Amino acid sequence: MTRRPVAHLVAALAALLSPAQALIVPLTGWTPVNGDANFWTDASGACLMREERSGQAFPTFTSAEDARAFALKLQGSLGRSVRSVVTQPVDRAGAWGVLAAYDYHEAGTTYRISQLYLSDRGVLRTVTGSAAAKHAGACVNEMRDFIRFLAN
Repeated sequence: MTRRPVAHLVAALAALLSPAQALIVPLTGWTPVNGDANFWTDASGACLMREERSGQAFPTFTSAEDARAFALKLQGSLGRSVRSVVTQPVDRAGAWGVLAAYDYHEAGTTYRISQLYLSDRGVLRTVTGSAAAKHAGACVNEMRDFIRFLAN
């Protein structure tokens, strides 16, 4: 056996064992935007979800109390630039994240944002969903439920 096939096997195993590099959205009818698996939209284009890894250090919360303390700080910080901010800790299989919801106003339109803050091995990872505040389509609740309960 040559080294080349072994190198491919090692690379394939590393890819399988490493954490996912892009958000997997198991919502029927949602598709990646321009083939980018970090940006997803529903069939109508009214809802958008985005995953980002910032490179910024972010602690892993091991208790609801730690996550709640961060949620309160985040609420105060976000409240300086956006409206109607609500934050809460969320459990992700024993690790804790923080969910924020707020209104963002741009170009005459108000958007309702749901944003999940998670630690990915000590680095900030966010999953953000947005839709125009006036939009009441099925995608809105589906998106919010995904971010609140399933994204991890």
